[in-house]
Amino acid sequence: MTLSALLGACDNGMSPVIGCLDDEGNPLPLQPESLRVDLGAPTFSNPTVGTNSLFPVDQVTSYLQLGTVDGLPFRAEVTLLASTRVITWNGQPIEVVESQYMAFLGGRLHETAIDWYAQADDNSVWYLGEDVFNYAAGVVADRNGTWQAGRDGPAAMIMPGSPQVNNVYRPENICGAVFEEVTVEATGLTVNGPTGPVTGAIQVKELHQDGAYEDKTFAPGYDEFTTGFPGDSESMAVAVPVDALNGAPPAELVTILARADSIFDAAQAGNWTKAGTALAALTAAWNSFAGGTHPPLLETQMSGAVAALTSAVNAQQPANARQRAIGVASAAHDFRLRHVTPAAIDLARLELWARQVQVDAAAGDAAGVSGNAATVEWVRDRVVQSLSAADRAQLNSLVSQLRSAANAHNYSAATLAATGLRTLIAGL
Repeated sequence: MTLSALLGACDNGMSPVIGCLDDEGNPLPLQPESLRVDLGAPTFSNPTVGTNSLFPVDQVTSYLQLGTVDGLPFRAEVTLLASTRVITWNGQPIEVVESQYMAFLGGRLHETAIDWYAQADDNSVWYLGEDVFNYAAGVVADRNGTWQAGRDGPAAMIMPGSPQVNNVYRPENICGAVFEEVTVEATGLTVNGPTGPVTGAIQVKELHQDGAYEDKTFAPGYDEFTTGFPGDSESMAVAVPVDALNGAPPAELVTILARADSIFDAAQAGNWTKAGTALAALTAAWNSFAGGTHPPLLETQMSGAVAALTSAVNAQQPANARQRAIGVASAAHDFRLRHVTPAAIDLARLELWARQVQVDAAAGDAAGVSGNAATVEWVRDRVVQSLSAADRAQLNSLVSQLRSAANAHNYSAATLAATGLRTLIAGL
């Protein structure tokens, strides 16, 4: 069988006699076709309204995953975008929701993807592709992983309507390009969530194109809950609306943010007396806030961030102290996600990335400034629709200025654009 015939057979949702091949050209150990639950022809009458609790396409507006990958701190921000689009598959135009996935490795942009999902009439959820941007040294290294249903292959089931043990389905189904086969191993599980036990979770094992297996857990109201290969882990840290709280953010978080701001400025000026005073107040606020029923991964993240900031201030290291102040502020905004809208948090994150531009520009870090500019562009896309026309135009202008400065390695211009972004966001 030719490669084109092999791809065509998989594209139709069925495995050819020899099966799909891994990256080394060996047959993948696929499950029997009789176990697959994704071989029917789904219909999509109301595809952007989610009722599947394990993969609620329009319900989880924002979530954060934390973990370790390749020995580096991993962070993923997933945001439901306001936009939808239409993808035609098997002659059927399907409106899909758009979800933005951003992954950071070691604090730097690693991958961004726009994912397209739709729920079928039988409550199953289908994946209709993704637009992928893989980054290295602050620039797009490749677009590997990009695919679209209808253009490159079939849509693929990402969650059955009512998953049962031994169900098999393929969230990606283009052999040789993007391929995953999932087997449900357990249902009705109780897992430890960000704010307590979560019932009704499922455990699956996922076979990848390279022949490796990955364990994943999905939990009601959260989507993908935990995932990872041996030595790596990505876990749900917080999600809204499921983990949202009523009322304004606690006063301790307000204090932590204000004192982190003070340290950021004092470190640049070399005023270590002011920085030390702010650090003492910040630490007291964190000690008062920590504990209780807060999401544990967020607590671990903040504890580490405060410790790193303390070391940098005590050692009177200006650049490091500014960097660590950004880390503390970012961790504080992750807690604030439970209290305010995702758009408000993303504006705050945008301001922090503008600060990161200032830090990296001062260090002459071309890759850092370029990656920060890309991050600003992507985060901008999450919030731009929530702004007035005038604010939107000003934001887009400043982002364009930052991109031009980054491309030209013009650090003074990048700093100027970042300062303008901070000023604009402060006034919104």
